[in-house]
Amino acid sequence: MTNRTFRGGLHPYDGKELSKDKPIREIMPKGELLYPLSQHIGAPAVSIVEKGERVLVGQMIAKANGFVSAPVYASVSGTVKTIEPRRVISGDMANCIIIENDELYEEMPLQDKADLASLTKQEIIERITKAGIVGMGGAGFPTHVKLSPKEPDRITYIIINCAECEPYLTSDYRRMLEEPDKIIEGLKIILQLFDQAKGIIAIEDNKPDCIDLIKKMVKDEPRIAVKSLKTKYPQGAERQLIYAVTKRSINSSMLPADAGCVVNNADTAVAIQQAVLFGKPLTSRIVTVTGDAISSPSNFKVRMGMKMSELVEEAGGFSCQPEKLISGGPMMGISLFDLEVPIVKTSSALLCLSKDDVSRWEPSACINCGKCVEVCPGRIVPSRLADYSEHGNLEAFEKANGMECCECGCCSYICPAKRQLTQSIKSMRKMILANRKK
Repeated sequence: MTNRTFRGGLHPYDGKELSKDKPIREIMPKGELLYPLSQHIGAPAVSIVEKGERVLVGQMIAKANGFVSAPVYASVSGTVKTIEPRRVISGDMANCIIIENDELYEEMPLQDKADLASLTKQEIIERITKAGIVGMGGAGFPTHVKLSPKEPDRITYIIINCAECEPYLTSDYRRMLEEPDKIIEGLKIILQLFDQAKGIIAIEDNKPDCIDLIKKMVKDEPRIAVKSLKTKYPQGAERQLIYAVTKRSINSSMLPADAGCVVNNADTAVAIQQAVLFGKPLTSRIVTVTGDAISSPSNFKVRMGMKMSELVEEAGGFSCQPEKLISGGPMMGISLFDLEVPIVKTSSALLCLSKDDVSRWEPSACINCGKCVEVCPGRIVPSRLADYSEHGNLEAFEKANGMECCECGCCSYICPAKRQLTQSIKSMRKMILANRKK
């Protein structure tokens, strides 16, 4: 039995049986595609195309605006209709490049497969930077920044996060089963940047087929190992993953590099492999479309900019009228009120649920049961932090280590009083971070 885990966490219904056995299927978009200029942490990209201009698949349409930024590429060939604010997943209006798909899918020429051994570290970073790769597990941090720590010789572990602990999501699972060679090659490329590091592919033990398959594939790789993790949410959260694999701890004021670690998602590793070996920019990703309100839960290879509504059509439409639509998983995803929003680099799933149980809950007073403390992976007191947030007490909130919250949702899930603990804490954290920026 594995003991690689962390303190706290819980076991929500995972819903993975709906889509886990559905192979990845590539789908093609129709009509117009929307490309937000900000699909990452950092400065939004800057458009380099004009209305009426024709573009090709893999053509840069927006350039990075600084070191912590990432370019955006067209995923179809067609004509730039306009550049204007459109609704995005967060519910906000954001500047987007709108391209009318001509359905010809004419591509920019790609390079021949590169010889990895002949590439310098700087050339590898340059190819990753140019490709517009960001963390595809949800955070969206530009990957070239993550792979450029101040002291690279202090990095001892490169961890590929294949935990996929979020309920309902199975895109990483299918990627591991269908394209494990690309994940392994992506890890090898990252290892070439860090001479002292070993690679670890971390997988929850509810995926024994993936563990067995990848172990066989890396058995002759001295710098790569597969680590089985206890199945528990949020095992895939960065801090919890690092502790489970290495027993090293980091807090909100630290980066993984401070603990000698670099963590990348499975899809990010594949994007690195495609960019470095073939010069291919990030234009697509795997998206799980699932939930009890979907006729045929599926895993799709989706081109960036495609609308969520088209994914529903490809999955057979709704089996019943959904009460809840979520971009991502139920624990950390974002509720949607409009499906005419685009798939972006951080879009992992579309979850469609027949019932919105949360809206039926009536919060009541805290009963001081301590369950939120038991499940909190950050070892803080969510009930108390929520009180500070509701009363606007920033000083007490920070003093009680409120910034250590990873917003995983465990406390809200377990609370018998149905208090919206995570939402309250998240609001206060945003306020404090905004004040710090000022």
